[in-house]
Amino acid sequence: MAAKILIITGDAAESLEVFYPYQRLLEEGYQVDIAAPTKKTLQFVVHDFVPGYDTYTEKAGYTWPADLAFADVDPAAYVALVLPGGRAPEYLRNDPEVQRIVAAFVEEDKPLAQICHGPLITLRTGSLAGRRTAAYPALEPDVAAGGADFVDGDAVVDGTVVSARAWPDHPSWMRAFVKLLREKAPVE
Repeated sequence: MAAKILIITGDAAESLEVFYPYQRLLEEGYQVDIAAPTKKTLQFVVHDFVPGYDTYTEKAGYTWPADLAFADVDPAAYVALVLPGGRAPEYLRNDPEVQRIVAAFVEEDKPLAQICHGPLITLRTGSLAGRRTAAYPALEPDVAAGGADFVDGDAVVDGTVVSARAWPDHPSWMRAFVKLLREKAPVE
């Protein structure tokens, strides 16, 4: 049986930030499960940049079924965790089940990849205090308030945490995460 990786996400997650790691990690030989507040079909979004806009825009993206609900996640069954961005982390960070899951991964020092707004979740659990992390640049004050050092980089590695700013960083972000996985949690 292949080693398993968990993706925590929900409605309004950025489509690319879910599907790129999902497909890349499947390609590497891992089993990848998507967990959400409930086992249902999720509605992802597409964030893009339009000339003349002061911030990114949001459009409806793909839909995809969640494999399991947060309440059904046993963190011990997984070797690593991925936290995509989009708007989903804004509400997921307050979910006690998400906090339980993330805390278990951090306590076990398992590989964790986070991108864009994903660090809102680890910040909420206190798991980034004293660490270096990338995030969507607008989150720099949130990162500082959470006791972490914001790094404007495409693949920031701090121990077992690999972070990036947003989907344009995917190649460097996943390259660094896969390297860490090969060292810490190779495919069985």
